[in-house]
Amino acid sequence: MLLSAASASTSKTEWDRDGIALLRCGALFGAVRMSAELVHAAAGSHEPGEVAGFLTAALFGGPTFFDQHSARYYALVPASTAARTEWREKRHSPAAESLGVGSYVGVPRPDLNGPHDGHFSYWCVPMHGPGDLCDPEAVSQLVAHGRHRLSTQGAVRGR
Repeated sequence: MLLSAASASTSKTEWDRDGIALLRCGALFGAVRMSAELVHAAAGSHEPGEVAGFLTAALFGGPTFFDQHSARYYALVPASTAARTEWREKRHSPAAESLGVGSYVGVPRPDLNGPHDGHFSYWCVPMHGPGDLCDPEAVSQLVAHGRHRLSTQGAVRGR
């Protein structure tokens, strides 16, 4: 992942000091940013362990992290994901969007697996090695499922 940093040494220092490093999307990987509301609806839970289990299954173990400060989940995907029709046409916006060329994402240190005091971001589903990314189709299906559940919940509440 450090190959996506403007400076590997700076990013390593940021990870050591802050638990998060700013990495560039679009070359080695991209990211799909999803609202917590969407992911929690898809998972049917707000509980971190249950959400992590759901994400592990739904994304086939693909790396995903949660930024507690912004209440957003990030699924790391191949850089080409941003070119897929559903993301190019912003079909899932604003609940989810693809980050590609020209975007940066604050990625937690690889060992921050689960909520930690003093760190806003943590891995729900950790990376297993270089090139370990989520399947773009699985991410799109998760987002569609979450959007469906949110619309269904809204319809039920509106009765």
